[in-house]
Amino acid sequence: METSLYVSLSGQLSLEQRLATIANNVANAGTVGFRAEGVHFDSVLSSASPVPTEFPSHGQSHAVETAGALTRSGNPLDVAIQGGGYFAIQTLAGVAYTRDGRMQVLESGELVTLNGHPVLDAGNAPIVLDPAAGPVAIGRDGMISQNGKQSAAIGLFAIDLSQPYRRYENSGLVPAQPGSPILSFTADGIVQGFVEESNVNPIREMTNLIRVTKAFESLAAAIDDSSNSYKSAIQTLAARV
Repeated sequence: METSLYVSLSGQLSLEQRLATIANNVANAGTVGFRAEGVHFDSVLSSASPVPTEFPSHGQSHAVETAGALTRSGNPLDVAIQGGGYFAIQTLAGVAYTRDGRMQVLESGELVTLNGHPVLDAGNAPIVLDPAAGPVAIGRDGMISQNGKQSAAIGLFAIDLSQPYRRYENSGLVPAQPGSPILSFTADGIVQGFVEESNVNPIREMTNLIRVTKAFESLAAAIDDSSNSYKSAIQTLAARV
């Protein structure tokens, strides 16, 4: 069994998936709190041919958890995370986790994201403030104070992205298992008046795009060469019959 065509085709399918992730990363280079996505490929050994042959797997996506740059906004309802962790928000898809900490207080006092999703505390309960209680101060541990009185606390959660997850809207992530509250704020914490930018490096992604495109073209050329070889062999054999 000739395997070169199958190996090249499987390589193209893998590169196509990688191209899709690169395109999505570039499209979200300006999305607050966005986590870039990479693809991990394993080798699959096939014994269908006399000679064992390795094929690339379909690929497993994973979020790149490198922190994005923090930019000062001066808005007291903008918060960013230093270190690890995610904010929890209630969505139509269930609880999602995000690094986008741009928030607003509704007339009802409910603390929500810019898209209107309720922000949750460490117990997964919506946070409700008193709109008339004065300016909001937010500590490193997420504790919210108004006029010196503690009123609520923004939850900070650790999530496992080594298992399959789904994306929600632009920067939200829905993991396979619920996040666990972070209770120590020595290494991880919240800073008020800042937003975290996307962790996508546009220059690196464009370099990856060029590299993957060239690899795809090389495989396409290999497929053409193999096809031409088969065609030539068939024509030669047919002429001798």
